[in-house]
Amino acid sequence: MPDSLSQNARHRRVEAGAWRLFPALGSLRAYSFSDARADLLAGLSVATMAVPQAMAYALVAGMPPEHGLYTAIVLTAVGAFFDSSRHLVNGPTNAISIAVLSALAFLPAEERLNAAAVLALMMGAMQVGIFALRLGDLTRYVSHSVIVGFTAGAGALLVLNQVKNLLGLHGMGDAHDHFVVRFWKTLSEGGEVHLPSLAVGVVTMVLLVVLRQAKRRIGWNLFPELLITVMAVSWGAAWLHVDGLALIGEIPSRLPSLALPHADAELVRDLAPSALALATLGLLEALSMAKVLSRQTHIRLDLNQQVLSEGMANTVGSVFQCFPGAGSLTRSAINHQAGSASQWSAIVSAVAVALIVLLFGSYARYIPKACLAGSLVVTAFRMVDFPSLRYHLRASSFDAGIVVVTALSAVLISVEFCVLIGVFLSFMLAVPRAGRMLLTEFVVTQERVIHERMPDEGVCSRILIFGLEGEMFFGAAANLEAHFEAILDRIEPGVRVVVLRLKRVRNPDAVCIHLLETFLHEVAARDAKVILCGVREDLEDALRRVELDIPADRIFSEQTVRNTSTLMAVKRAYELVGDDFCEHCPRRDPEARNDLYYMI
Repeated sequence: MPDSLSQNARHRRVEAGAWRLFPALGSLRAYSFSDARADLLAGLSVATMAVPQAMAYALVAGMPPEHGLYTAIVLTAVGAFFDSSRHLVNGPTNAISIAVLSALAFLPAEERLNAAAVLALMMGAMQVGIFALRLGDLTRYVSHSVIVGFTAGAGALLVLNQVKNLLGLHGMGDAHDHFVVRFWKTLSEGGEVHLPSLAVGVVTMVLLVVLRQAKRRIGWNLFPELLITVMAVSWGAAWLHVDGLALIGEIPSRLPSLALPHADAELVRDLAPSALALATLGLLEALSMAKVLSRQTHIRLDLNQQVLSEGMANTVGSVFQCFPGAGSLTRSAINHQAGSASQWSAIVSAVAVALIVLLFGSYARYIPKACLAGSLVVTAFRMVDFPSLRYHLRASSFDAGIVVVTALSAVLISVEFCVLIGVFLSFMLAVPRAGRMLLTEFVVTQERVIHERMPDEGVCSRILIFGLEGEMFFGAAANLEAHFEAILDRIEPGVRVVVLRLKRVRNPDAVCIHLLETFLHEVAARDAKVILCGVREDLEDALRRVELDIPADRIFSEQTVRNTSTLMAVKRAYELVGDDFCEHCPRRDPEARNDLYYMI
């Protein structure tokens, strides 16, 4: 009987693990007709936004528009199947697309499709590796200022990249040139501005802004203003027979087919830094949006599972002619506002996009490039969160520095490397802050109370009491060493005991434990003794393992009763001092010697 119960328990654990790995299947256990109806409506609403966005983002990435649609089909469906969030929608995004364009700029145009698939495969493999090592939660240590700075820089580059389509220019500059250089060459070498293209772009921008304002006033969040704008402008341009207008071209009415990307060692080596930057950016984008949706819906989010979703979407997409993608802000918001009940709404969206490609793909050839360029310029301005930008610039020099450096790196260096620069700067600025330890001095008053010493209070010339607080790891070593030097400077002739309160010290490592050991030897050289109190379990274990040279009766572990270890340590200090009173000692009163009470 016990074996049977144990076996059933194991089966339940395996089943629970399987549902966690495939959340979309897990949602079917309590799926209802109303859920299916909600997912169908939400999925169709997302598809109306996904089709024009996918083609526009393909234009940004330097890819044929059909590959943007393929990305909106495969990445959306695969990501949803593994997604921990019920509302996040994967696929092509403006930020990832502009980074892809920058990453592949060194390659000839005919090699970029294959390279984009290789980049997606490398990016997905890195993200799956992060999932396997269960490192998904590390993204919370990257400042949100990196994303704010990136979006500001990427928004500027998005506008620069679309100027040629908006003005109907043809000069592209050298593919190896920097974005800003290519922008200048486009203006100087691209010939005269094509006024009909400019008119189409301006009309697109005006109509899109007007429809969005009307949508806000009406309160109809699911109004497909982008799709209506693209259809209306394209129909108008075709009806007026505008000459010389560049169109996006024929889109094959077929679904993406299996095509393994070809990667040699040289290409992998060249793309590796960009793949790392895009993998990081994709996770920051997706996890940030998923967290926002999780807070709004009060549905628990598994961050590590979310990382797997991103990794599997890019990995599978790479063998179906897709370029890299991530969680989409706009499509996820529409999915949530439309009332999606589960991950299946995103799968419905992917199926709807596939049907649109099959049934109406041939009509996409009438869409002017200037129309998509105009919509992307509006997107670039919406991409920059100006209130958040002002907030981070004003909040602290830490946030302002990361925002400015990341944004300038995007414009002046590289849009994909700016993410790595921002993440590196985030860590470099965060480690010194995390390694900032505090030193506090305590005194015993005449009322037999231990508290923090005020500037005007006398100090016992026999017993010194100090408290340390902070992370006791290598990043705090310089700060900790300075505090130990300050304590040593206070040990004058006559000081017998130093009580060191370590209740607020966490995560000790070898560097700081060695500094503590050196401090003990220095104090002993001054004919004084050290008592450690409030010693937490992790620190006590570490001291035991390194065989710290201090008697056991001078180590007082953290107690379950508040401040008991400090009380015990001070009593032990008085035992060591004996009748050698200082001028401030409350024990000078013979009646108080046996009933002293200490609190802190």
